[in-house]
Amino acid sequence: MSTKKYKKILWAFAVLVTALLVLFFALEQTLLVKYQALESVLIKDRHGGIISVLPNAKGEYSNYLSELPKRFKQLLLKKEDGFFYFHPGVNPVSIGRASVKYLSGEGPGGSSTVTQQLVKNLLGNESDRTLGNKILELFYTFSLEIFMSKERILTMYANTVYLGNNIQGFGQASLDYFAKPLDGLNDSESVSLLATLSNPSAQNPWKPANKKTAATLATRLPVDFDPHFTINDTPDDYLHRSATSFEFDSLKQACERPCTTTLDKNLTERLRKILQRNITADWESGARNGAIVVIKLPENELLSIVGSPNPMGEANGHGINMAIEPRPIGSTAKPFVYLEAFERGLRPYTLVEDREYKYPIATGFPLYPKNYDGLYRGTVTLHQALSNSYNVPTVKALEYVGLPYFYNFLEQKLSFIPRQSLDHYQLGIALGGLEMDPLTLAYYLSIFPEQGLLKPLRLFANRSNQSQTILTPMSRVLEERRVADSKYTELVTKVLNDRKTGVEQFGLTSSLNLTQDNYAVKTGTSRDYHDSWTIGYTPDYVVAVWLGNAENEPLQHLTGQSGAGQIWNETMELLINSEYNHRTPLTFDSIKSFLINGSLDFGLPDDVISEHQNLMQENTLILSPHQGDTILFEPAISIPLRSSGEATWLVGGKIIGIGQAIDFRPTQTGVYQIKAQTRDRTETISIQVRNH
Repeated sequence: MSTKKYKKILWAFAVLVTALLVLFFALEQTLLVKYQALESVLIKDRHGGIISVLPNAKGEYSNYLSELPKRFKQLLLKKEDGFFYFHPGVNPVSIGRASVKYLSGEGPGGSSTVTQQLVKNLLGNESDRTLGNKILELFYTFSLEIFMSKERILTMYANTVYLGNNIQGFGQASLDYFAKPLDGLNDSESVSLLATLSNPSAQNPWKPANKKTAATLATRLPVDFDPHFTINDTPDDYLHRSATSFEFDSLKQACERPCTTTLDKNLTERLRKILQRNITADWESGARNGAIVVIKLPENELLSIVGSPNPMGEANGHGINMAIEPRPIGSTAKPFVYLEAFERGLRPYTLVEDREYKYPIATGFPLYPKNYDGLYRGTVTLHQALSNSYNVPTVKALEYVGLPYFYNFLEQKLSFIPRQSLDHYQLGIALGGLEMDPLTLAYYLSIFPEQGLLKPLRLFANRSNQSQTILTPMSRVLEERRVADSKYTELVTKVLNDRKTGVEQFGLTSSLNLTQDNYAVKTGTSRDYHDSWTIGYTPDYVVAVWLGNAENEPLQHLTGQSGAGQIWNETMELLINSEYNHRTPLTFDSIKSFLINGSLDFGLPDDVISEHQNLMQENTLILSPHQGDTILFEPAISIPLRSSGEATWLVGGKIIGIGQAIDFRPTQTGVYQIKAQTRDRTETISIQVRNH
């Protein structure tokens, strides 16, 4: 043979080999695409725990393993393909046997290798066993053997076999049938899974026939077989979803590929048990629902969100995620009011008159703010007012800030989306009428331990920076921003950290007391006891708790402290003893303590105490009644007259008494002019006494 002809043959051979390799590579890539399409999207928590498994392209559930446990691999190959590591993807003996059957009219048959079975699984030819399909499958089989390792092929096979009940792969089957991972199975449980292969619908571990088939297989392998292993409970709605998926799904965050969240599934379910136990204990009070939100700091990661004590139940509104449902937040709005008040010049030692005030409002009926217990304390500091959650001083603080400025703080600085126009609430914000959902409230509360920074809320750990974050139902914060100077957030935190000043309202022994002292806390109770709130934080985490019912029915005198406070206490103590507690101290670098009138209080280093102390002092002489009051006439009626100092009282120009508090007894209906006089002041108001 001439050299020229020889080179032509070599060239033709090289072209043929190259073409075949290109063909086989294309076939292998096609199978890889199909393999990836059969992988379920797994939503995992921060520790790799599975929150939920989504159905794949075939409507089945899979949990791909990266490698098989050594013992299970041995048993699998003994059953399916004893020569797996020695053949090139096909077994000549099996091919011969199948050919004889086909030519004799018995139809295609024989035992396929693991590689061939994998190809059938990926092409979807399991039930269409024609000769043409078998020949096509041979090309695909060789493509895998050429470009993949044996270990990869075996793992892909184990991940794609059908095992009944819409379960694909041994990894998922082990979790569903035995509630444990594949490497945790004993030989009997492993054989039970392998016995499923021959008839997944009739012989899976939930079927009685499985154990008989498994016992026969165990004899053939051979292994010791104990039929008394425990099978997982009958499948339910949460077979492929943990209870934590209830809240995750409610957030409407799609995962198109496997994703890892910032959530801690174990922590979430422990908190759910705390919520369940406390709702049961408070059942007579009318509490049926609750929510707990935990945000990890300083990363601003959503660590846990619990919105139902029993997400599998529909009764009592348990099918609603109350962690994202807006409710009146009660006195938990006060830290935000005082933050703005401190920014506008007030201080914890600023004095305010806690007394009756009258405010005309749009309804035509005046507003008379009252404290929780109906009592007035006279002159108090804002420190006392916030520590003891007094309503009247908070209204005065909000009035001092000015509603337009506070609206701007909410809508512009916080990007808050109110349910109704803020003008609907007006000064009622200070009395707890503003609505927020627990997730949004916890998120906004993070500005205090974060020293005035509002950071986007993170939910995902394995995404790009922008797509790691989510929006809460009532906020639109996409980028980190500063909403307050750290010195003012420190002032609020210092007050909320002071458990001694709040003893009057909350007592020495309280659910608000924890086993470490680097925390701040605030309770809230909405009007007529519809909602019980407790929120608080350390530099390591924020916790918000709500307790109530989905029907918005009033609770039986369950306050923020007595209701949500106990859940908050148990949640905080659980976190204190967890990996998330770093005992980071609270920061008070910007504030200074002062001795004022014999008492220790605090403000900012450059404060001129006398100026800040008296910013809210009023020059009002007549405290009650109020200008324009209308009073119903009754026999022996007595109208209390009160002044800020001793005064001479005149009605209709006639003196009726001297003092800070006297009574006026009108004898008939009409308009009365009431005058109070001191040595240097005179003040007059008009009131109306009428029959109806």
